[in-house]
Amino acid sequence: MSLSMNRWKGKVAIVTGASAGIGAAIATKLVESGVIVVGLARGKEKLDEFAKTLENKNGKFYSFKTDVSKEQDILDAFRWVKESLGPVHILINNAGLRRKTNLIDGNTNMWKEIMDTNVLGLCIATREAIKDMRANKVDGHIVHMNSVGGHKIVKIPYLSVYPASKHAVTALTETLRQELNSINSKIKITSVSPGLVQTEFRLAAGVLEERKDNVFENLPSIEAVDVAEAVMYVLSTPPHVQVHELTIKPVGEHF
Repeated sequence: MSLSMNRWKGKVAIVTGASAGIGAAIATKLVESGVIVVGLARGKEKLDEFAKTLENKNGKFYSFKTDVSKEQDILDAFRWVKESLGPVHILINNAGLRRKTNLIDGNTNMWKEIMDTNVLGLCIATREAIKDMRANKVDGHIVHMNSVGGHKIVKIPYLSVYPASKHAVTALTETLRQELNSINSKIKITSVSPGLVQTEFRLAAGVLEERKDNVFENLPSIEAVDVAEAVMYVLSTPPHVQVHELTIKPVGEHF
């Protein structure tokens, strides 16, 4: 099997949650490969600062403030891309979150925020990308950033509805594959499921702030760039090859 990113050079990719962590690492790899990347995130200032690190690369990076838990934000982003840059060829559904709550006496608003971002936002962005790809006869590629938590339940505090949201991503990946097959579409769909990754994710969720000992600190882990390389691999496969699920873990992971 010959791997190459050549067919994506000069094409447009949308990366959600692009301002930090895995999203930023993926955006960087794409831009370095000559792809035109539109990074979506809630913090425009952070996106703009990140954009400065990608100047004078093979591709180009544009930032667009978007909260993927809000449908209108997603629609506005896709409209801007269509009017300013052209057809979408790649969508990386990376935006996701956890919140410090549980199921026993959990916070309903936090549950909704998780599901709106991790599930509905992903679905809306995917719908808009496929609509654009089909209108422009693009055999594109959609990547859902999943998790090992989307395949089994790991014993970690404050998971609440997060594993359910990631199990939904696993189901949505297969459902979409079947729907695309039913219309004879060559658009590809891939789920990428990382294990423990050293990013700002858990800190942003607020699940570490009251812990004197970080239970993750001494566990085997991978870095955001490792996950980005995995995404580049699936994008580099030839048109007739679809990596449906890719799980990437650190050696010795306990989960």
